[in-house]
Amino acid sequence: MQAPAVGGVRLPRGNGETIRLARGASLSDFADKLDANPAALVQALFNLGEMVTATQSVPDETLELLGSEMNYVVQVVSPEDEDRELLDSFDLTYGEDAGGEDDLEQRPPVVTVMGHVDHGKTRLLDSIRKANVGEGEAGGITQHIGAYQVMTHLEGVDRLITFIDTPGHEAFTAMRARGAQATDIAIIVVAADDGVMPQTVEAINHAQAAGVPIVVAVNKIDKEAADPLRIRSQLTEYGLVAEDFGGDTMFVDISAKQGLHIDELLEAVLLTADASLDLRANPNMDAQGVAIEAHLDRGRGPVATVLIRRGTLRVGDSIVAGDAYGRVRRMIDENGDDVIEAYPSRPVQVVGFTSVPGAGDNLLVVDEDRIARQIADRRNARKRNALAARGRKRISLDDLDAALKETSQLNLIIKGDNSGTVEALEEALVGLEIDDEVELRIVDRGVGAVTETNVNLATASNAIILGFNVRAEGKATELANREGVDIRYYSVIYQAIDEIEAALKGMLKPVYEEHALGQAEIRAIFKSSKLGNIAGCMVTKGSVRRNSKARLIRDGAVIAETMSVTSLRREKDDATEVREGFECGMTVSYSDIKIGDIVDTYELREVPRD
Repeated sequence: MQAPAVGGVRLPRGNGETIRLARGASLSDFADKLDANPAALVQALFNLGEMVTATQSVPDETLELLGSEMNYVVQVVSPEDEDRELLDSFDLTYGEDAGGEDDLEQRPPVVTVMGHVDHGKTRLLDSIRKANVGEGEAGGITQHIGAYQVMTHLEGVDRLITFIDTPGHEAFTAMRARGAQATDIAIIVVAADDGVMPQTVEAINHAQAAGVPIVVAVNKIDKEAADPLRIRSQLTEYGLVAEDFGGDTMFVDISAKQGLHIDELLEAVLLTADASLDLRANPNMDAQGVAIEAHLDRGRGPVATVLIRRGTLRVGDSIVAGDAYGRVRRMIDENGDDVIEAYPSRPVQVVGFTSVPGAGDNLLVVDEDRIARQIADRRNARKRNALAARGRKRISLDDLDAALKETSQLNLIIKGDNSGTVEALEEALVGLEIDDEVELRIVDRGVGAVTETNVNLATASNAIILGFNVRAEGKATELANREGVDIRYYSVIYQAIDEIEAALKGMLKPVYEEHALGQAEIRAIFKSSKLGNIAGCMVTKGSVRRNSKARLIRDGAVIAETMSVTSLRREKDDATEVREGFECGMTVSYSDIKIGDIVDTYELREVPRD
């Protein structure tokens, strides 16, 4: 049924039906659902004060507004639901074990090590796996997620434990949260000489939100200021009550530096896993897992560290993770050895993706490369549409004039050594709280060296390139110098964040506040053919300066708001300033002056921003 909807535009009229649209859908997509003319929807939105083209990605609220005008309920499908529907169309599911109870076998627990920066997380893992990662990290801060598997013993039986090391800097909150979601047990490391810190609380919240059991490792007990009892007391505030205090959380006092009580910690992990969790998976199904981190290797191409959750991943399998797909050409364990098969809870580096998957993307094995490519392409298109809708600034008819004027915008291209770091840096930069008059726009992001393509894009979009633990390759540096593109390199994330925040604040237009100078009362008016009306004044307050801004006050009301003192004389001499109690002659940039008017002078001073 057709009915006049908005401003005379004839549109389909619903009866409250629900229309499902993907995030970032265009008006053409909407029109297809209604069998309507996209041009009519464009016209209707225009009449509602929104300027949108038929093929442009539209924000959720705009779709819902248009739907309500047409008596439809627009339901914007969440990315998770959309992805589930996509997999359903290929008869695929993620997160479910195929087979019955008899097919399930015990798998090693996956443990995430979390806590405050510099409390000894990486040193603890060094002690466990007898390898030194810490010295290679810039600024002593772990920048990437890594996964490692170690052998331990419980009651004379060999048991494997998989460890995930998550970064400690606050900018990596998203990566740390993802680490908690990929894990079975969380080890919260707290320094006995330092106590509970903000990132400690953050880590506890992530682990509790993910519903995983927690084991607390009280580190640095070898230091003189160590007070493990105080740590136990502090953590009771966050629901972690030690077994000594009648609770059910296992606390282990350790020294990662001296290797004290590491075996007791591993035993506590296994005991917690056995008591609280049913860690079983079916190894005889197509593999499912999660990409812990991914990077672009110069010799091997895209490389992803994958944690297998269920099933068995084999060399030759067709795989898809997020919008990346490929075939497993090679798998490597944490020691650099080749692996033919990866069982549940096994972390491996996978070589064979055609592009770099995102950190946290779910990995699936599919029947053939064609299906993997189709899933990846549809996910990629969906992501582009959602990004376009999110990045598009809504322009209404009311603010069209302001939108057409030049705005302060900082365009960035982010390149990093792995996808998790790039994502964390982007989230941190987008989250910077800067005044609305300055806009930060991420033009592109990617993994690998800065290329000539990046420089060309930066030239076209007037962007700055941020290289995180990567450098420009080939002739990219030469091209950047020739085109005047600014490439900045960083190895510690908070340095990049601080510099970009400073740059954004530098782009803010100055803020001025009014500072009163003085007042003068007009007591006589002299006519001059050359200068017009000259006001004979007495300065009654403060001082009056030549060229200062002024307002004219008559009978307590402001007659002229924006005028200036164009000339100022004291007796027969020009003056720059006349103080209180003295007479002067002045001309102002307003001709309708009268005896008894007050000339109120002021200046505008720039206010430093925070």
